[in-house]
Amino acid sequence: MSSRWRGCLLEIVETVVLTVVIFFLVQHFVAQPYQIDQFSMEHTLEPGQYVLVDKLSPNFSDYKRGDVIVFAPPDGYREVGQNEPFIKRVIGLAGDVVEIHDGAVYVNGVKLVEPYVFEEQATTASGISSWRVPAGDLFVLGDHRAASSDSRVFGPIARSSVIGRAWLRYWPASGFGWIQSAQYAGVPDGSPSPSAPTSASPAP
Repeated sequence: MSSRWRGCLLEIVETVVLTVVIFFLVQHFVAQPYQIDQFSMEHTLEPGQYVLVDKLSPNFSDYKRGDVIVFAPPDGYREVGQNEPFIKRVIGLAGDVVEIHDGAVYVNGVKLVEPYVFEEQATTASGISSWRVPAGDLFVLGDHRAASSDSRVFGPIARSSVIGRAWLRYWPASGFGWIQSAQYAGVPDGSPSPSAPTSASPAP
């Protein structure tokens, strides 16, 4: 093989290796594709759609109420033989008191206005209906409340289990668009207290 062809082959190999390394770094530290295969976020996100999960910005701007996040499901809630992440909306932050009654969600005593909830379904809870979110945790709910296994069932989730913030719906092209965080007017900050009781998760 001539030196010219060896040089061309070397350039091709270097390009492929560099591409793989960049892809690996981007997917693990910047953004990761995720396919929706659950009904729990209808109609905000539909089964079969693809979103990009932002893994970088939460290191500088922490999760807030209204964000849509992707996270590893709690132990005991993974499907047999699978480890598919869950996707839900952040409702409560550390120190918040989240209550569900009269078909609505209240955070620190303020009723949330939730226009994204699937077909204006009432929000219900069985068993526990009030939670104080511990430090380092988040309280999450699906937008399709009747089809969602969420913090009403398994309690607040560890922030460390969160993969990232869903920020862009990119496929199919007809659904392309930014995934907006919800805004909740008038909700005061929670007051974490070491002596404040935290809710226990009900049995599955």
